[in-house]
Amino acid sequence: MITLVENKLDVETYLALRASVNWKKLSKEQAQKALDNSLYIICAYDGDRPVGMGRIVGDGAVICYVQDLVICPDVQGKGIGGQILSRLKEYVNDTLKLENTEMMFALMCAKGREDFYKKYDFIARPTDNLGPGMIQYL
Repeated sequence: MITLVENKLDVETYLALRASVNWKKLSKEQAQKALDNSLYIICAYDGDRPVGMGRIVGDGAVICYVQDLVICPDVQGKGIGGQILSRLKEYVNDTLKLENTEMMFALMCAKGREDFYKKYDFIARPTDNLGPGMIQYL
């Protein structure tokens, strides 16, 4: 059974989950600062084993981003990513979004993962009205 735990992700677990999907290595200091500056974090456990996580970053009023949605490869396809994404969206909608406002809920997904996010009502860019997302590494 999968258990979702809020705001209790330690840096070692965070780094291990990132490594499980071969993401770019971070220093321990960089990873800790990222966790400390997150608005909300969910970690998924299968028993005692951490198998996934996701976090929200942003200004908490106009825009929030899903950041680091990670599911260990051996448990992908079992609905864990959807559970985490739904909880993140629920938190933003119920806790951060100001009454009578609209809030942008955005993400940058890994290549090939677009269909997963489309199932949860995300819009792939570019569209007729929205340009492509862009990035720069410093």
